[in-house]
Amino acid sequence: MSSRLRSIWPPVLIAVIALVGWQLLVVVRDIQPYLLPSPSLIASNFFKDVSLMWGAGFYTGTTALLGLMFGTFLGILASLLAQRFVVVNNLITPLAAGLAAVPIIALTPILNNMFNITSRTPRVLVTTIIVFFPIFVNLLRGLVQVQPVQLELMRSMNASPRTVLRILRIPNAIPFFFTGLKVAAPLAVIAALVAEYFGGPQEGLGARIASNAANTAYGRAWAYVLAAIITGLLFYVTVLLLERWAAPWTAHRRSA
Repeated sequence: MSSRLRSIWPPVLIAVIALVGWQLLVVVRDIQPYLLPSPSLIASNFFKDVSLMWGAGFYTGTTALLGLMFGTFLGILASLLAQRFVVVNNLITPLAAGLAAVPIIALTPILNNMFNITSRTPRVLVTTIIVFFPIFVNLLRGLVQVQPVQLELMRSMNASPRTVLRILRIPNAIPFFFTGLKVAAPLAVIAALVAEYFGGPQEGLGARIASNAANTAYGRAWAYVLAAIITGLLFYVTVLLLERWAAPWTAHRRSA
């Protein structure tokens, strides 16, 4: 417990110092809210409309979760095929790299034109595309980068490719998978948030940030930004807990 507290208090202390310095800077320099609202103003707007913050965060979080699920499924499927078939690897890897290089702001308007802008589909598709790359790359690396000695031992026992995959490759790839998932989970929230700026339903965090900023309600806009940060952190912490439950040896390996 003491070691856990030692790992927690430094970032907490830094956050407190940053918030106090931010508040003092705004008060002493008399900075207007349209330039930089104070933390106290953001907090007051957040807790005054906490139900609205929760509703917007839930809508964006649901979109991010759907995209994370679909992107993870496609990433797992593609990585399994790529490690088994060289042709598939040569086809999918450049395509995945190309999709990762396309900015979100270029994808969203195109998908909005292809699908109904009032539906959740374009935002889920954007999130799925963003999530796919870190899952695919990390999991494929874990499936391929096995110990040569272990692979040679499996071959000497005349093990089938399916047996090698089940006994050797998949256990070796689990830490790599969670590394990709820890990157993909916050990215899913960011992708869903950015996609909401380009029209469509106004229930999400991105739309609320844009509309409040346009109406000069800067404190409330930053309060929605705070709600977005909390949503992203919840996704990340959930992945950490899932990793601790599904692969506890990875946490012990990092702490050793």
